Amino acid sequence: MNPPSEISAEQNSNNTTSGNRSLGFEFRGDGMEYFKIWIVNILLTIVTLGIYSAWAKVRNNRYFYSNLYLDNDNFRYLADPITILKGRLIAVAALIGYYIMSLFFPIVAGGLAIALMLAIPYFINQSMGFNHRMSSYKNIQFRFKGSYGQAFMVIYVWPILGILTLGILYPLALLKGNEYFVRNSAYGTSKFDFNATYKDYGMIFLTAIGISLAVGLPIALIAYFVPAFSVISSLLYIVIYFAVIIYVVVSFTNIFYASLSLIEHKFEANLTIAATAKVILTNLFLTMITLGLYLPAAKVRMTKYICSCLTMHTSGSLDNFSAAEKENISALGEEFGQVFDFA
Repeated sequence: MNPPSEISAEQNSNNTTSGNRSLGFEFRGDGMEYFKIWIVNILLTIVTLGIYSAWAKVRNNRYFYSNLYLDNDNFRYLADPITILKGRLIAVAALIGYYIMSLFFPIVAGGLAIALMLAIPYFINQSMGFNHRMSSYKNIQFRFKGSYGQAFMVIYVWPILGILTLGILYPLALLKGNEYFVRNSAYGTSKFDFNATYKDYGMIFLTAIGISLAVGLPIALIAYFVPAFSVISSLLYIVIYFAVIIYVVVSFTNIFYASLSLIEHKFEANLTIAATAKVILTNLFLTMITLGLYLPAAKVRMTKYICSCLTMHTSGSLDNFSAAEKENISALGEEFGQVFDFA
């Protein structure tokens, strides 16, 4: 279950200059170990009619966080399942109330639907804040503090502009979403920054479109003039568009981390199309032939691969960061987001 390319933390912790180091991320989880957690979570969630799902989420996140290492220190997930359960119960009760209202008072329900749409940016911010607050590294918690206006633009305005411009501004919408997430995030009192540009994102889309047209059009012409080639052409289209999707995912991931910084500390990702495709295809094949039972191991395998490709270039010691003042963040916003598939 090891990835095709695994880089240990020790191999990436070489000193380059005085005080500067390149630290590799490392995931030490095991597929079979996680399978046991995964199957128990599913069974107990079913038996308890979903109540155990809060504990399942905490167990799942704690496993992945605790097995993620940087500089020989692991991350931690601090959330309390009781807090999450309370938020979920409130969210479910609100949904049931809305459903009943829609049956007997459709006009009022319509107004509530609009109110909910306007409230979603608030819930997104609360969800981000809770998830960051419940994540820590070296006993320092992460923070997130985005504004309602920023969230509203990212959720509604930028995507709509992307649609209205026939996709021309879609790279900008994606860029704004990443800027919103990164620039409102902090590790302790130190804020993250993001310096990618519209050109960076736009070139990925243009390249993907160019590859699709350059390869797809000749195949379409051959299939048109040679009908017997149509079956083969369908298979080729699947291969081509799979390759294009992998290219887009790999390119965006690499650019995202290359554009990410934490004060003077930089990040780097070196995912490759071939290695990523190999992991995805292997996971897909093994998951299919095991009727889904390989899914936990597939998740571990993909996590290991991605972590093996990530590096943090530090300037000085990571221990010099100071913890930010504690803020009381309610789990309510996060659980509303989960119910509506936003978190």
